[in-house]
Amino acid sequence: MLKQSFLLEIGVEEIPAGYIHQAISSLKNKFESTLKEEKLEYGKIKLFSTPRRFAIKIDSLQSKQLDETTEKIGPPRKISYDGDGSLTKAGSGFLKGANATEEDVFFKKTAKGEKLAVKKEVKGKETTEIIKNITKSFINELSFPKSMKWGKSKLQFARPIRWILALFGDELINLNIDGVKSQRITYGNRFQSLNNSLEIAKIEEYEDKLKKGFVIVDREERKQLITKQLQELFKNTNRSVMQNNRLLETVVDLVEYPTAGVASFDEKYIKLPRLVVTSTLSEHQKYFSVIKENGDLSNEFVFISNGNPDYSDLIKVGNEKVIKARLDDAEFFYLEDTGAPLENFVPKLKDVTFQEDLGSIYEKTERIIKLVDFICNILNIDISDKTNAIRAAKLCKADLVTLMLGEKEFTKLQGYIGRYYALKSGEKSDVAQAIEEHYSNGNKNISTIGAIVAIADKADTICGIIGVGLKPTGSKDPFALRRAANAIIKIIANQKFELDIHELIKYAFSILDDKLKKTELSFVNDYFKKRIEWFLQQSEIDYDVIGSVMHIDFSNIPDLLRRAVALQSVKAQSDFIKLVLGFKRVSNIIADYGKLDEVDVSLLKNETEILFYKEYKKLKTKIIKLLKINDYEEILEILIGFGEKIDNFFDDVLVNVDDKALQQNRLNLLKLIRDLFIKVADISKIVVEN
Repeated sequence: MLKQSFLLEIGVEEIPAGYIHQAISSLKNKFESTLKEEKLEYGKIKLFSTPRRFAIKIDSLQSKQLDETTEKIGPPRKISYDGDGSLTKAGSGFLKGANATEEDVFFKKTAKGEKLAVKKEVKGKETTEIIKNITKSFINELSFPKSMKWGKSKLQFARPIRWILALFGDELINLNIDGVKSQRITYGNRFQSLNNSLEIAKIEEYEDKLKKGFVIVDREERKQLITKQLQELFKNTNRSVMQNNRLLETVVDLVEYPTAGVASFDEKYIKLPRLVVTSTLSEHQKYFSVIKENGDLSNEFVFISNGNPDYSDLIKVGNEKVIKARLDDAEFFYLEDTGAPLENFVPKLKDVTFQEDLGSIYEKTERIIKLVDFICNILNIDISDKTNAIRAAKLCKADLVTLMLGEKEFTKLQGYIGRYYALKSGEKSDVAQAIEEHYSNGNKNISTIGAIVAIADKADTICGIIGVGLKPTGSKDPFALRRAANAIIKIIANQKFELDIHELIKYAFSILDDKLKKTELSFVNDYFKKRIEWFLQQSEIDYDVIGSVMHIDFSNIPDLLRRAVALQSVKAQSDFIKLVLGFKRVSNIIADYGKLDEVDVSLLKNETEILFYKEYKKLKTKIIKLLKINDYEEILEILIGFGEKIDNFFDDVLVNVDDKALQQNRLNLLKLIRDLFIKVADISKIVVEN
């Protein structure tokens, strides 16, 4: 069977960089899955992309499907024909469904008797026809964050499709996508000419011809070229390009022929907050910052040009003009904002709505302060830290109404600007740090004060938003409540806060009471339960261990995690497995009985049960003592040792005796065992294989 290379390029107007990865991955997945379905063999797949094209090359693609002989078995012979030898409805229906005639019929012996059957020769389809269908389907089905129509076209795509190059071997595949017909041409870089067409006679010349047209179509090659240029620009100097992988990935998808250039801005802008400068360069203009050997910011920056390298000096001047205008704005915002202390911005929060039913951000700030006070009291935070935490809570949202953030130029710097302005205003460093940290999504290295303010802010958001009826769903979470709940759990776990999650939720609802139509206390508790289960899964705790510890209580997250980790560590031990089996037996026996009472010592008759009860009393004393210091590793070792005593009890003592009083007393004894074990975990939920 002949095998040939295949090339498809879809040319578009400049497409947003953030759309390209998804599109090119979808292109590959579409071809891979469909070619497999169509039983076409193929070799290596290579993808290409630039802002103006998506392309795929497939080596050794089978040129035609193999012919197939298909066999279909129908109903039994005896019901396919009547007494006259004519086809019945069952027989004729089968032939119709199989697209066959009576001449095609033969009879096949099966385990269930002789049945009607037909064989059909199915001719394989040409690969070019299959490729046409795949391409059309891909273009019609591909979705983008935003799509558009153009001209009289009914097609929706991220940007208008301008050309299609489709070759199989050396032959052109005739395609027509919404009026755009496939040709043997692609287009080079626009700086040469707006109509810079390049004819591709053979697939092998595709990459080289585009390079001559100043297009490096291989994305990875473009990335390596940019990386190399960035490394060499400041070689043998005391400066270097600040590493920014996210920006690098974006820039790769913004250019077709990258040329790195160095430009500069006035040194006076260095006095601005560092992230204001670097985000102006990277977020707004896609420039790379430059740092000195000591880590200080340089007034130089690196731009990646897609234009003619011969005009790099002119391009540099243009970039410097653009960045000057941006930094002028930032300087104006900064000077205006820092003319007054950060506290002066707090009253302005009254004019900013947090949520229609929940009032302004000023009102939210007042609730955060109350929650911070509550948390500090629960955790017995010392008076100095508590004062700082309440101060941070008061100021934590103030930067939202500064010019720097209010003008929507630097919205990603909320918290950072708050910290910077707080220090500029003379606030304590702990307060300033907590202002920035209260946006934390659970990172470990935040201060106690920052953690408390973060928990308070997120708890108010979750309880408030759900309390006004805006519950998150699996596909819809506009207020990012899932992320907020995950962050609270991670922060509490990392800080080892002995903070009852139920009490926190209850108090948050109590200060929201006048805002809510209905208190969704139980819903929020259940919501946190699911998020805590997710957190334990992320901590590599097995599902049955999670079930065993969550079944008891999940309000104290650090304690829950300690129990889960301890249980996970002994789960595979053979002695522990024996304990689990014995405990399952205890749980199963008492499960069908109603109220169980205290043990009547006078009814303990059997020597084994008398000893068992004495051993239980000793065990209880040890466990209660160890529970006070949360030493679950030691507790589990002791419980494992007690497993043999459970086995001995069942070997020597019959629980379900005829004497009802004796039976009840033995059940009561087993209940004592279960109640003691359950203080650690319900190990009956541990799954024992085989």
